[in-house]
Amino acid sequence: MSISNILNTRNPSISFEFFPPKTLVIEKVLFDTIDSLQEEHADFSSVTFGAGGSTADKTLDWINYIKDTCRYETMMHITCVGFDKVTLDNILEKLENAGIENVLALRGDIPKGSDLKQGDFKYASDLVSYIAKRGKFCIGVAGYPERHPESPDFEKDIEMLKYKVDMGASFIITQLFFDNEYFYRFRERAEKAGIKVPIVAGIMPIVNFSQIERFKVMCSSNIPENLIKSMQGKSEEDIASIGIDYAVNQCEDLVKNQVAGLHFYTLNRSHATKRILDKLHFL
Repeated sequence: MSISNILNTRNPSISFEFFPPKTLVIEKVLFDTIDSLQEEHADFSSVTFGAGGSTADKTLDWINYIKDTCRYETMMHITCVGFDKVTLDNILEKLENAGIENVLALRGDIPKGSDLKQGDFKYASDLVSYIAKRGKFCIGVAGYPERHPESPDFEKDIEMLKYKVDMGASFIITQLFFDNEYFYRFRERAEKAGIKVPIVAGIMPIVNFSQIERFKVMCSSNIPENLIKSMQGKSEEDIASIGIDYAVNQCEDLVKNQVAGLHFYTLNRSHATKRILDKLHFL
């Protein structure tokens, strides 16, 4: 089933994101996490992969495992970095043969020190347009409630998002955020621009203090001062509990305000996500 159909019938949807493990030990952690989250009855999951499709075959293995074991839809991330049309066609053909009909099209960034090139696709909209022409995939794209770091302003950011939708995107998953007001303003701007596809909220709880600065740098995310202050001087266990409770309140407010879905960035761990979902009794 396409994710767009899921989003039109389940409100809110629940989904998870996983990333490619680099070692066999971490791979076991991923499989344990997938198995542990199976009981949460998610609607779909996504799996990222290395730049230029460096883990494409393994990612396809994990996607098939999720689909066969957990019985919910799966989606592969595809980025512009390092891709030529031949490589992309090969991956898309494998997805078709495996019965995978959902992809998340992203621009991606060239890793520092890498010799990868941009490839045949410069922008995510180019990728969306190319994949959409096959007519066999439901395509998702990324949205940025606090504006993409490279965008000059919110208006331009929404303009580019609208272009991705016009090229064939059927739904949007946002970057993680910690202040729901950013999401609501983003959604309102999108609606005013004529974007009518579902917008799924990206959720990641802070479970240790070191994540705070990392999220600020990596995701340009604003973290409320009251949340930071509530964690200062606390034990690791208390910080995790505070972060999880904050995420629960965030999710409750989003559901109350008719969010299309909650997409949990799991970091390949199940504990925090399970605790959040266990507390969201209405889901």
